Amino acid sequence: MAASDLLVGITDPFLRRTIQFHFPYSLLNITPVCAATEVLVFATTAVSVWLTVAFTFDRFVAICCEKLKTRYCTERTAAVIIGAVSVLGCLENVPLWFKYDSANEFDNLPWDCSVKSTYYTSSAWVAYNVTHRVLTPCIPFFLILLLNVLTARRIVAASRVRRGLRGRSNGENDKDPEMENRRKSIVLLFSITASFMLLWGPQAIFFIFTGIAKVGVDYTPTGYYYITEVTSVFLQLLSTCTNTCIYVVTQSKFRAELMNAVKFPVGVIRALGNNLKLRNESKYIAVCAVI
Repeated sequence: MAASDLLVGITDPFLRRTIQFHFPYSLLNITPVCAATEVLVFATTAVSVWLTVAFTFDRFVAICCEKLKTRYCTERTAAVIIGAVSVLGCLENVPLWFKYDSANEFDNLPWDCSVKSTYYTSSAWVAYNVTHRVLTPCIPFFLILLLNVLTARRIVAASRVRRGLRGRSNGENDKDPEMENRRKSIVLLFSITASFMLLWGPQAIFFIFTGIAKVGVDYTPTGYYYITEVTSVFLQLLSTCTNTCIYVVTQSKFRAELMNAVKFPVGVIRALGNNLKLRNESKYIAVCAVI
């Protein structure tokens, strides 16, 4: 999930909104490359959202489904789910490549991306656009909320039983490590749910409102439509950063793995430096022996 969120941060704010905008004559503005960038932006966003759903379902199975837990919560299953979500997320957004046409021509090359007029009039494109919005983020909204409510209810019920068995209902304040782990699980689940719904909510509401109202839109920089759209997109992009921050704050294993990822390049560079140093010393010894 952290990797998919990082890809969203690279493709959308950096490639599409920074490079293409501030460097209009870069290779990214060639029409096929520009269209491919758009597909990549939406694909990484869809993968990020659905991996959040997959993570939520994994926690639901681990906590609420004891019989399924041993078969489902494995590294092999996780790899299969991540691969399937990534492939399906990319395939679902491939049609967006055909949404764009060239706006200009420069050195006999199609330049810039312009939305085809048929995108607004074709019933096929309208159906695809609605399906795309339903898949991301409407269905994930419902699934994440439902699974987290069921998981939290199971944790609370199990915690009450455990407190009763340990005699904690009489007001004792002894610390229970298992209860602390369950409390952290509830905080993690609801933090992810709340951040996802709060940051994706404005864009979902904006899409529904514009689809129902069908009023004239004002795309001027001071128009309410433009400001609302930009704000909703900003919050949606911000959601790709929150999950990683939540993991860093709440999960010690994630922090350990993150530190290992940071230390890995340093270790590789150090190993290469030691090998180079040994080779130089070997050459020096060989030269001295010849002399």
